[in-house]
Formats: sequence, C-alpha cells, structure tokens
Amino acid sequence: MKKIEPQQLKLFLLDSGLISSKDLESAEKSAAKENKYLGDVLVKENKIKEDDLRRLEAYILGIPFVDLKKEKIDFEILSLIPEPIARTHNIVAYKKTSDGLEVAMLDPEDLETIDFIKKKLNFKIKPRLTDPDSIKNILTQYNKSLQAEFGDIIQKEAESLRIVSEKEGDSGTGEDLKKLAEEVPVVRIVDTLLRHAILQRASDIHIEPMEKEVVARYRIDGILHDAMVLPKTVAPGIIARIKVLSNLKLDEKRLPQDGRFKIELSEEKFSFRVSIMPVFDGEKAVMRILHENSKGFGLESLGFLPSQIENLHEFIRRPHGMILATGPTGSGKTTTLYTILEILNTPEVNIATIEDPIEYQIPRINQTQVKPDIGFSFSDGLRSLVRQDPDIIMVGEIRDRETASLAINAALTGHLVLSTLHTNSAAGTIPRLLDMKVEPFLLASTINVIIAQRLVRRLCAEREKYFLTKNQLENLKHYIDTERMLDILKKEKIIRPGDDWSKVPFYKSKESKECPDGYKDRIGIHEILKVTELIKNLVMSNSTSDDIEKQAKKEGMTTMLEDGIIKAVQGITTIEEILRVTRE
Repeated sequence: MKKIEPQQLKLFLLDSGLISSKDLESAEKSAAKENKYLGDVLVKENKIKEDDLRRLEAYILGIPFVDLKKEKIDFEILSLIPEPIARTHNIVAYKKTSDGLEVAMLDPEDLETIDFIKKKLNFKIKPRLTDPDSIKNILTQYNKSLQAEFGDIIQKEAESLRIVSEKEGDSGTGEDLKKLAEEVPVVRIVDTLLRHAILQRASDIHIEPMEKEVVARYRIDGILHDAMVLPKTVAPGIIARIKVLSNLKLDEKRLPQDGRFKIELSEEKFSFRVSIMPVFDGEKAVMRILHENSKGFGLESLGFLPSQIENLHEFIRRPHGMILATGPTGSGKTTTLYTILEILNTPEVNIATIEDPIEYQIPRINQTQVKPDIGFSFSDGLRSLVRQDPDIIMVGEIRDRETASLAINAALTGHLVLSTLHTNSAAGTIPRLLDMKVEPFLLASTINVIIAQRLVRRLCAEREKYFLTKNQLENLKHYIDTERMLDILKKEKIIRPGDDWSKVPFYKSKESKECPDGYKDRIGIHEILKVTELIKNLVMSNSTSDDIEKQAKKEGMTTMLEDGIIKAVQGITTIEEILRVTRE
C-alpha cells in the first residue's frame, strides 16, 4: 500500500489524541533508524491499535473503513472473486448493491487488481480499507462455503441421480454408464470434490462405498479426515465419471484398474493418479493428487539439517555407486530423489529414469514408465536403460532380486544409481537387500549412502512454548539417550553450550481459525547412513541392522528420532508428532 506521508500521519495522530507527543517522537526516531513506516512502528511497539491506525488511514485517504473480523459473507458474493486472487491480492467481495460491488482490501490503491476485477465481473468496484484480521477471517470462509455448496449440490441432485441409477441398474452396459458419467449432477459433484480437495491441500481422495452410503475422505498432512457422506445412489455415477476422466473401462467392475488424468485450477496444473478396486459394496476409488507446479524443491525445504546436506553433497557428486532412499509408502522418498536429480541435472550428464508411475516431469531427464500389464517391468526397463548410455539412473523401486541385481550391476559398471526401498530404518536396508539374495561384497562396494525418512506435520505459527518436567524427561528417556541428544543439540547449534534440559524449549499445538488442529503442511525427518570403511566391514561380515546402526551413530549419524527432536526444539513440530511417526 502507498503509505501516508509521516508528517501528515503525525498531525492527524496528534489531533485525534490517540497517542502522546512523547510516544510519537520516540516512534519517529525508531522509524527513521529502521527505515520503516511510522504507522507500522507504532503498531509494533503497541503505542496504537492496528484497528485505530487503519481507521485513521482510511479517514486521511477518504476511503471508508470496514471491519469484517466477525462477519459471515454470503457465498454467492464471496465467490465473485476467485479464492487464489483474493488470497494473493488481499481483496474480498463482501457486499453487492444496485450500483456496484463493495470490496475490502489492505491496499485500496492497488488499481491494477481493482481494474482486473472490474473487467472480469463487469461491475462498478467500490474499494474499502480493512485490516489483516478481517481478510484472514473472510479467506477461511472460502473452504467452509465450498463445503456448504458441495452439500447443497448433493441435496439438490440426489433425487435425479437416484432415478438415473435405478433406471440404468448396476449391470448397465458401457454406453449406459458413459451416459450416467456425463449427467450434469455427476459432473458437478466430481468437479467440486476435486476442487475442494485441492483447496484443502489434500494428498489423496478416498471414495468408499458402504452398505447405505458413500464416504468421501481426504488425507490432509498424512491424516485421513471424513470430508462428506453421500447417498449410496450417487456411487455408480461418481465411479463412472472418474473412469471416464482416467480413460478406464467403464463396464469392468470385477478387476482393479489404474489410470491418471490432469486438471487445471487457477492456472495451476494437478495430476491425479487413480486406483479403482472392487470391494464388497461396489468399487472403491483412491486418487493421489500430484501438484505439477511443485518444482525445484531444495534439500533445506525438505527438512534436511545443514550437516546432513553436507554429507549428501559429498556422495551425490560421486560418478558411480548407489544412493538409496527408504521409508514406508507416502514418506516422501521419491520427492527426495527428484530433488537430488534436480541438483545433478546439468547439460554434461545423461539422466534416465524408470518409474511406476512418473510423478513429476522434469525437463532434460528421460523418464520411462513401467507397464506390468504388457510385461514391461522395472527389470526389463533397467536392462534397456543401461544401453541408452546414461550417466545417472533412477529406478523407482527395488522390489525383487532381479531388479536389485541389475541396479547393483549398473552401479558397478560406472553409473550413479538412485532408488527406493520399503524399510523402517537406514540400517535395515542392508538386511533387506541380503534377503533378496544380493551378495554382501557387492553391497559393500556399491552403496554410497542410505537416506531413511518419514514425514511429520508442521506446527502452525500459533503455538504454545513449554519446558519438560522431570516426569516428562524421564518418559523421553524411554525413547532416546537424553545425554547424547543434548550433545547433538549443542553440536547443531540449536541450544547454547551451557544449556541443560531445563532450558530446552518444546512446543504444543494450538487450535485456531486458520489451523483447526494446530498443524499445517508436513516436513521430513531423516537419518543419513554413510557407508564408510567400518560399515563396509560390518556388511561383509553379515552384521545385524542394530550393529550397523550402532557404528553409524558412533561415526556421527543423527537418527530419525533425534532429527525429529531437533525439529521439536526448533518449534517446527511436537514431540507427540515425532513419536507418532517413528514408534514402530
């Protein structure tokens, strides 16, 4: 916002009696020293309420001020300005009159946005000044209103859908099901379901048929939430619509089917990976949502510690060997490998991948998707890839002995190989590969580094600080070596050298309008096992994963649990969240 001249603001402030001249002089000095706007300094130093400052600014500018902190806006008016524009430009529609649309803004002089909305809606736009809390309150109403709108669609259309479903019957032909999938209510329901899931930042949508109803659930930040309960009659139409979008067989209801489709929402592209499975009460659909614009993650943004990034860079620059990422499904392994590939993706190297499926497309990387239904597996793809003169190969997953042998062979013959495995810890990867009948000496000579990871929920900005009581510290000792943990916190410069546990802060989640359960988004916790000479000797002698982990810790490895505690002390997450994902 174009700020009001300090002299003009000063005169109005003194005239209004909101502040003493002494306080004003002190704030003026701070504003000049920090090169900040006088009004912002006064609010920061609690000399004036933000609400009062905003009202005064509105008075000076000759623009009405509106307080929307407790207002509920009708969805018909709210939705005139699309949510992404409202969020990006801090502008919301709140009142429609016969002579135009009243919009609340943080910057009423943002003429470009006003002009854009005016052209889009063909209304006269009347800008009003408001405060950040009012904008926050209205922005949270988009999702709630969308859910209300969704419920309204279901209510209105359920009856007509019931008639269609009964007429077509469950054993309808492909043509009948295609007609059902193109029914306007069905299209609207599925579109709204997808749109709502994206706005809620869901990673998966589950559509589960029950005996008398259909439950739609969203996985948000790793936790499943019920989103909507729908009448059972809408099930055939919804599944048929998803099949049409994914190009699947409409009349195949006895066998599982996989597909994918893309949509564009607010200039952003989303890819949906679809799995349809026959269950007792019909067909269940699960859709994984992949954000196609999510490019260029950095290792820091994934949650790696500076010391871990240093270790990784040492190994990813090596010309050959193996880098393995391990963890359960949905723990972010592929994202980690894609990030490493982005670092390695330079014109001097040829990078080839074999994946199931291709999650994100990366320019200048040759990506191939396996197709088991036509006999094109990881092992077949890998055999062909090595003949494509690659420098770096990524294998989506090592699932069997054959793929493991081919990947190791590729690493032995001068390629850098990246892949994933399903194991619970970095040290547990070695026994898992030995179970696949891979020779220990081959593992010792090819594996460079193993990354194990999980995803934990991030705390919202509103959180509560606390310190551990004696009982809580004793309880923590059941999970970690507290003395070692204290040394790690000092080494990573998270706490001061002289601090003990009584001075180590932790944080609790705090519910708010913005964050109903106190968490938003996720971040990784990692352990990085470097395959050093001593670790190689342990691998050769068929040592257990416990022995390997013990040695790695002696050599400075931070375990996932310890990495989690570091993030809990930094206020990124909570101890409860770390224990939830690491406890096995």
